[in-house]
Amino acid sequence: MKRNKGFLLDTHTFIWSVEGNKRLSEKVKALISDPTNRVYVSVVTIWEIIIKTQKNKIRFRSDIKSVIEKADFKLIPIEAKHALAVGILPPYHNDPFDRMLIAQAKTEKLTLITNDQKVWKYDLRLLKT
Repeated sequence: MKRNKGFLLDTHTFIWSVEGNKRLSEKVKALISDPTNRVYVSVVTIWEIIIKTQKNKIRFRSDIKSVIEKADFKLIPIEAKHALAVGILPPYHNDPFDRMLIAQAKTEKLTLITNDQKVWKYDLRLLKT
């Protein structure tokens, strides 16, 4: 059996993890805190949090820059291969941030941790929050 390359946190999963939200399952909390797991956050998530915070669509009580600097998450940049992968995704989900996260998870062979039911329609490794 192939070993999982790691886990990519969806934006809400990242926020719930950082802010200790009770909607995050004990299983996912343990997985994220386990130092033997490779847990990734996309720069797309940082971008989405900043944009949606500025537009008052979400509240992020933590300082995103400090969280990223102090956290043990590995960052995934946006690469051309990710942008190209977005172009071949079925149109189940219209959110550009989520589509990029899906493309990154598929391209990098990561398990996407999400609670977004629209994402569950895609053919990729998923774990519900």
